[in-house]
Amino acid sequence: MKLHDLKPAKGAVKRDRRLGRGQGSGKGGTATRGHKGDKSRSGFKNKRNFEGGQMPLQMRLPKRGFHSRNRVEYVPLNLERLQAIADKYQVTTIDPETLIKLGIIGKNDRVKVLARGELNVALQVTAHAASESARKAIEEKGGTVTIL
Repeated sequence: MKLHDLKPAKGAVKRDRRLGRGQGSGKGGTATRGHKGDKSRSGFKNKRNFEGGQMPLQMRLPKRGFHSRNRVEYVPLNLERLQAIADKYQVTTIDPETLIKLGIIGKNDRVKVLARGELNVALQVTAHAASESARKAIEEKGGTVTIL
């Protein structure tokens, strides 16, 4: 067998359906497109959310709210949580690296210290932000707060 002997398997190649070539073909006239309307025209292309001229869903629904692109999301850590971490893991220094290692925050998270709860030990806390009352409570117990 040589390259010039190759041919497709029997029945694998069919003739194209010839549309719009006279009534005798059975596919003449409208060429299976029906009568009139956008879909019968050449060049018709349906838009993704097109609803046949009805007002599309995304235009019917009310638009609400505002989302700032510049918003900074913080993971809140209250004093009670810091106390629980200090008790459970026997640490006196709490910083983002420690919290990532302990699996408390993700590597891209920012931490804000908040003042809910009580603190019983002096902690060296390093965070991206802290409330004034939290900072005061930590420093009253002899600890320090460092802002990154």
